[in-house]
Amino acid sequence: MSRAFYWLLPHPLLTLLLAVVWTLLQNEISAGMVVFGIILGIVIPWGTSIWWPDTPKGFRLGKMVTYSLMVLWDILVANIQVAWIVLSVPNAKLKPAWIVVPLELRQPEAITVLAGTITLTPGTVSADLSDQGHSLLVHVLHTDDPDAVRDDIMTRYQNRLKEIFI
Repeated sequence: MSRAFYWLLPHPLLTLLLAVVWTLLQNEISAGMVVFGIILGIVIPWGTSIWWPDTPKGFRLGKMVTYSLMVLWDILVANIQVAWIVLSVPNAKLKPAWIVVPLELRQPEAITVLAGTITLTPGTVSADLSDQGHSLLVHVLHTDDPDAVRDDIMTRYQNRLKEIFI
């Protein structure tokens, strides 16, 4: 795509997403609301683009769809696990842990998706990103093996995100 195209639409997928979300938020779909959604989809990314880091060089949408489905499944399973922990494990026997997850990801968008995934999954919270962006501090509600949780985050989420954000 030409440089002029990215000047007008610095984040084309975000433009499309904003236009679609705006249209869906209306009570009825009309031509005026679709056009207004497109205008918002162009103006918001363009107006905020100076604060955005460089756009990712590549993004695999198909892999992101499968990643999103996997995360939704993990959220469902984690809800059940956390409910079981809350109902069956006395507070005195909980084993919370702070875990440092080394990051192989370098794109800010990929790190943000990883941190968001961890936080969205019940029982875990992304608490901090190191100054250089080389590790993520994660709090876990209950675990017997913090290293296994770290390894699971790295293999289940981080490795997939490395394939999505190229």
